[in-house]
Amino acid sequence: MRGPLAGYLTYLRVERGLAANTVEAYERDLRKFCRFAQTKGWEPRQAGPVEIQEFLVWLGREQLESRTVARQIVSLRSFFGFLRRERKIAANPTENLESPRIWKVLPKYLTLEEVDGLLAEPKGDTPVEARDRAMLEMLYATGLRVSELAGLRVADVNLEAGTVRTLGKGNKLRMVPVGRAAVRALEQYCGVWRGRLLCGRESPYLFLSRRGTRLTRQSVWLRLARYGRRAGIRKRIAPHMLRHSFATHLLARGADLRSLQLLLGHADISTTQVYTHVAAARLKEIYRQHHPRA
Repeated sequence: MRGPLAGYLTYLRVERGLAANTVEAYERDLRKFCRFAQTKGWEPRQAGPVEIQEFLVWLGREQLESRTVARQIVSLRSFFGFLRRERKIAANPTENLESPRIWKVLPKYLTLEEVDGLLAEPKGDTPVEARDRAMLEMLYATGLRVSELAGLRVADVNLEAGTVRTLGKGNKLRMVPVGRAAVRALEQYCGVWRGRLLCGRESPYLFLSRRGTRLTRQSVWLRLARYGRRAGIRKRIAPHMLRHSFATHLLARGADLRSLQLLLGHADISTTQVYTHVAAARLKEIYRQHHPRA
């Protein structure tokens, strides 16, 4: 199975140009399938509809969310479709599979007051606090994914024009405006503090660790969670929550869905449409709070 799986992952990276995180997700799903096949004593690429169904029943017993099972089915469909096109199997055993019904989960976001409290938390005059101020302002100002933020290079940011260039999913390049508050934080960080993190070294990356190396996604998560606790926010803070807040607040102030799609880098506008549900839920909440006969 190593050969077909390796060939499939190369196809995802090279021909389809999928992001590293997406390829890793496909690989995790398929390795889980391979481990299950091994326990049952059959070869994964020789699986038929019966074996595939047996695997899905096992996933159900594991009490996984319907969204997780649906993603696993997508991975299997894509993999066996690849094997069929490469003529390594005679038929695709996943053709008639139905995905489980997925309940729509509204993205969690912060209120304006919570965002203000969070962004005000990096208060100190140190390289790390200055970096974190710029980092948090950038996340909220642009709606970047955490992987996009960690991958930013100094050359990607044009402070004079107030724009940032980022490479999103599927290696798609997009240009996103940067607000005044984020520009000021970036000017201070790049002009004064970033050089101190470099400690005489060189790095093309914008956000650096204490050792002058590229800041990891995990570090961004940890720093954000720490500032959330300091700000007294009881929600579990994650970088994607700032992306959701960015989108929700723009939509609430009249941004159109097509523009929001471009800013977020969504390939399909149906992905962006979830924020209309968030805005509707927020309107209902305001109505209940303020209407005298609600």
